[in-house]
Amino acid sequence: CILLGDYHSLYALSIPLFLERISAGFPSPAEDYIEKTLDLNELCIEHPAATFFVRVQGESMIEAGIFPDDVLVVDRSLRAGHGDIIIASLRSEMTVKQLHLSPPPVRLLPRNSAFAPIVLGEDDVLEVFGVVTNVVRSLRRGGKS
Repeated sequence: CILLGDYHSLYALSIPLFLERISAGFPSPAEDYIEKTLDLNELCIEHPAATFFVRVQGESMIEAGIFPDDVLVVDRSLRAGHGDIIIASLRSEMTVKQLHLSPPPVRLLPRNSAFAPIVLGEDDVLEVFGVVTNVVRSLRRGGKS
């Protein structure tokens, strides 16, 4: 993971949010009614003072919809629970993995079947930096998120 910054480095940007929901099946005629404006910071960030962003390296989380170069929104104020995707430090390395607490032992699970789970031993110290709450990615080829 590559730290990109925290919430305080952003500014509010209101973008129109349309009333009509978009069909993921058959196309429907677009409605020209704007419900309100939407600030992506409001949508993606619940605790601004505790939020930071990291860019993903590697493919260990692709089955969770997290791909290389995606930007993760991470909330430090949330208590990590079983099944959460977290940013953590283990054995002097930063990682993004799914936290599994039960049944013991604690495990950090990749979401790519090509990677093995990380099983924490008695002497391992896991430092959780935050819970991943959102993923930001560009869908354009060659685009940057």
